[in-house]
Amino acid sequence: MGYWTIDEHDDGVIVATYSNPPKNYFCADGVAEFAELIQDWNAPHIRVVVLTGSAAEGAFITHYSVEELLAAASDRDALRRSGTALNRGYYSTLQSLQDLPAATIAALNGDAMGGGLELALACDVRVAQNGDYRYGFPEVKLGITPGGSGTQRLTQMLGPSAAIDLMLRARLLRPGQAVAAGIVHEASDDALATAVTIAHDIAAAPPRAVAAIKRSVYGLSGAALSTGLQLEAANFLDTMLSDDAVAAMAAYVAVPVDKRRDWIERHLDDLKYSGT
Repeated sequence: MGYWTIDEHDDGVIVATYSNPPKNYFCADGVAEFAELIQDWNAPHIRVVVLTGSAAEGAFITHYSVEELLAAASDRDALRRSGTALNRGYYSTLQSLQDLPAATIAALNGDAMGGGLELALACDVRVAQNGDYRYGFPEVKLGITPGGSGTQRLTQMLGPSAAIDLMLRARLLRPGQAVAAGIVHEASDDALATAVTIAHDIAAAPPRAVAAIKRSVYGLSGAALSTGLQLEAANFLDTMLSDDAVAAMAAYVAVPVDKRRDWIERHLDDLKYSGT
């Protein structure tokens, strides 16, 4: 199955749409396909890449598949053997995306939480769509930590105080709140159309200048990000090996998919964990 649909414009703008019914969860196969596409986007004629989600699923990328995470956490011997391989693979993919000389834009035309928001944070520009959508990191409710660079990218973007508040309280932001917080750059009634307009504007600029700006902006933060990701991966593995994580993720995947966002938005004190 192909998860990504590619539309290439004459001026070097690429629109890549992710589709994984019914809720656009990211998954290992979808990430692997995405990693291959990034290599194709290193071509000189590619000026801007716009990432978006299938309108039919009503989400950008809701989050990474908790079913896959639960399966990994349920086999602890295998998880200990693999260690932080899952994290490192996703880190590499997102770093390759950020390292593209082409500009990247996330058109957040639906929910973007967990791994979906981490993907968006690795893009240069983020456009939210007005509507009943949520952005945030709810992982603490699943007994785990953001494990795809979220703790590091969000902290670099917002500072430790704002980032830890969002993650410890599992706060989910609506589009206007996400703009005010600084997670996304603007909100639009049609995120994809706005993102494509921005893409065409950037594509008209000299590509060497675009690439140089990206190198200058991200260059100084790269070493700190690399160090922080090692710590994040170790902490993610530690939480994945806990009883709480298995119990919480099992409770989540038992909820019908159309009720899961309601579960995520429950107050933390409604969820009882053992601390093991």
